Amino acid sequence: MNFTSQIDNWYTKNKRDLPWRKNKDPYSVWLSEIILQQTQIQQGLPYYIKFIKKYPDVSSLAIANEQEILKLWQGLGYYSRARNLHKTAKIIVSDYKGIFPKTFLQLLKLPGIGKYTASAISSICFEEKQAVLDGNVFRLLSRYFGIDIPINSSKGIKAFEKLSYNLLPKINIGDYNQGLMDFGSTVCKPKMAKCDICILQDGCIAFGNKTTYSLPVKIKKHKVLTKHFNFIILIDSYNNTKIEQRNDKGIWQKLYQFPLIITNKELNINELIKNFKLLNPILTSKYKVELINLKPEIHNLTHRKLLIKYWKIQMDDLIPNPTPIKNLVNYPFPIVLSRFIKSYF
Repeated sequence: MNFTSQIDNWYTKNKRDLPWRKNKDPYSVWLSEIILQQTQIQQGLPYYIKFIKKYPDVSSLAIANEQEILKLWQGLGYYSRARNLHKTAKIIVSDYKGIFPKTFLQLLKLPGIGKYTASAISSICFEEKQAVLDGNVFRLLSRYFGIDIPINSSKGIKAFEKLSYNLLPKINIGDYNQGLMDFGSTVCKPKMAKCDICILQDGCIAFGNKTTYSLPVKIKKHKVLTKHFNFIILIDSYNNTKIEQRNDKGIWQKLYQFPLIITNKELNINELIKNFKLLNPILTSKYKVELINLKPEIHNLTHRKLLIKYWKIQMDDLIPNPTPIKNLVNYPFPIVLSRFIKSYF
């Protein structure tokens, strides 16, 4: 029995019971794929359930308020996924009359849908002959066929695309693709691979050569930069604070935050006040500054390491354009600030 048949048979017996597999509704599959990008199933599943309950179809998602979507997404990270989710829903309703595009090429034109997601939707929902390549599939193919070309190089991507396409079955392409992803996720795992029970053991080159954990090969990423984030927690005598919406193109775009000072080095209290007054000349002569966390909170992003401090500035006068502290729960914040709000206020 060849590789493809083995995966097919394994999936028939071991298919995971997931809500988006109840049918082949493209909206459900698309929503699950976007939520599960960079996210484990156990973390993403509760979000999927919340989203599908609040927005049961693409039309309801299209007319939703973006702030509500970001609030519901809070904690998943990579917030551009949520913004693109909303954009795509609007396009499908306006340009496709609410009917999901069926082909890989059509899907690829939509915001937030890359090759992998377009392949997954078109093959699972419409049986188009497209191969999926996510981290699980790269790992499985690399180990089984003993391929040591870096999977994040142009040469490696082309090689794996050709191989995965040639392995596709003639029928049940969607099930086969889901079988690949499930097998990589549950058996051929990054660490603690279950080689002892693996049905592919006899033909697996990595298992035979004892190179399981050296594959797949990846080119090392760029150096991670360290930045100091100083959030200013303004509080006045009326139990108000000050927040602002991020409008830059970063990962926290459209989310809310407390006034922020970013530096390359740690600030002392005098440096903080000097920097803050330059950016926000709202402090009166009556204020008190307090560092809330003596030890910086560490938050790791893909290319950055954030060392976060929270500074409380108590003011006697009313804060300009204030936000009542009790209303903070209505705004979407980055997860670090959401946790801070829950623990501090």
